[in-house]
Amino acid sequence: MRRFAIFFILSFIISQDIPTRPVHTYSIVAYDEETGQFGVAVQSHWFSVGTLVPWAEAGVGAVATQSFVKVEYGPEGLKLMREGKSAKETLAQLIAEDDGQAIRQVAMIDAKGIVASHTGEKCIEAAGHQQGKGYSVQANLMDKPTVWPAMAKAYENAKGDLAERMMVALEAAEAEGGDIRGKQSVAMLIVSGEPTGIPWKDKILDIQIADHPEPLREMRRLLRVHRAYEHANQGDLYLEHDEIEKALEEYAKATEYYPENAELPYWTAIALAGIDQLDKALPIFKEVFERDPDLKRLTPRLVKAGLLPDDEELLKKIMAK
Repeated sequence: MRRFAIFFILSFIISQDIPTRPVHTYSIVAYDEETGQFGVAVQSHWFSVGTLVPWAEAGVGAVATQSFVKVEYGPEGLKLMREGKSAKETLAQLIAEDDGQAIRQVAMIDAKGIVASHTGEKCIEAAGHQQGKGYSVQANLMDKPTVWPAMAKAYENAKGDLAERMMVALEAAEAEGGDIRGKQSVAMLIVSGEPTGIPWKDKILDIQIADHPEPLREMRRLLRVHRAYEHANQGDLYLEHDEIEKALEEYAKATEYYPENAELPYWTAIALAGIDQLDKALPIFKEVFERDPDLKRLTPRLVKAGLLPDDEELLKKIMAK
């Protein structure tokens, strides 16, 4: 009987020329007034949800397309908003052109922070959305209809940057029961407010976890790692411009976020050795080399790259650790 029911549903969908990708999930699209950043975050019991649901473009807006997902809502929605249509106008136009709108769930936000949302009447219960200032949360196939209100409340009360606030919203959804089928994948995408014309520079954050038994827990960990490398990259930039003290501050912050990675304190030691503070660097080198001997093998190579002074005695002291 169950096979017959599934066959009947899929036959109906195919006959209506509707894509058969049932990405039932919960998500948030949001705009940060302070930074101008746009973000999308999503969790689903579906493999690699990040390849289908989240779409965002610097200076334009963000889109989440889910339920029996029609991916075109993402790129086409961004195109229309880039051309000057509001999120509401864009979503209204795309829904009017979609014969399968009854099984779609879509949310958009534009450069002015205007939100638009749609939950088709045939989306699988519990399904719905809620809008607030600069954001929309939406969900379908949830355990109970309190999931998206819990997301909205959590987002509005959360502190921190856009990534942190969206993460809190996802965690609130899961705490409220989440997807009735469970959990599998999660994604978060954030772009800058002002486009540079260089897509990789416009992308602030792009993390996708395709398949994991605890996707939100893993996303929380990767956000921490992401912040560590943001500071490490800034430290590298300062080091490149001989702003050693600033570099050290950034490397220290990186290590605080990701203490289990030996490479981050390693670069602090390299910077200290380069400014004649070897006494402070040597204890760090000792600990790092004990944790990761490969970094000791790497060290002599840094001389030719200009990251360590060409000083044989200095190198001997470091390598003795």
